[in-house]
Amino acid sequence: MRASRADGYREFAASRATHLYRSACLLTSGDSHLAEDLVQETLGRMYMLWGRVSRIDNPAAYAQTVLVRCFLTHKRRRSAAERPVGELPDSARPSGDDPELRLALLGALGRLSPKDRAVVVLRYWQDRSIEETADAMNVSPAAVRTRAVRALAKLRGHLGGSLVDLAAR
Repeated sequence: MRASRADGYREFAASRATHLYRSACLLTSGDSHLAEDLVQETLGRMYMLWGRVSRIDNPAAYAQTVLVRCFLTHKRRRSAAERPVGELPDSARPSGDDPELRLALLGALGRLSPKDRAVVVLRYWQDRSIEETADAMNVSPAAVRTRAVRALAKLRGHLGGSLVDLAAR
């Protein structure tokens, strides 16, 4: 029984790690190191609860909820400890990817508060419903709706006309 539970967890972790990492990168505005840390913390928490979590209808959604809560906890804990750098390091560019658009979007996401960023990622990147987002963030659906409207307005303000220029290329 214990071996099958461990095998089930390994299979789950292997299949979900990439998706969790992508979500974490969006939540952290492209900070890949923090994203990796958040994924590891999420998978560690999932392992500790795997006996109970494996009986849940959708463990993948539960893992996303754990990831968002780990992110928000991290932001509360280290609100002023790290500062962003002025220049990004050179990196390989995947084919078909527009780095300027990606950097503009990640930069705009980075200027949002952690809770606003979490709402935008959950609602518009992961395509979750208002109720699912509210459950993941431990807030009311009305708070999600209000925060989503305000966060999108802030994103539009941060991006201005630059998004239209970048997307037109």
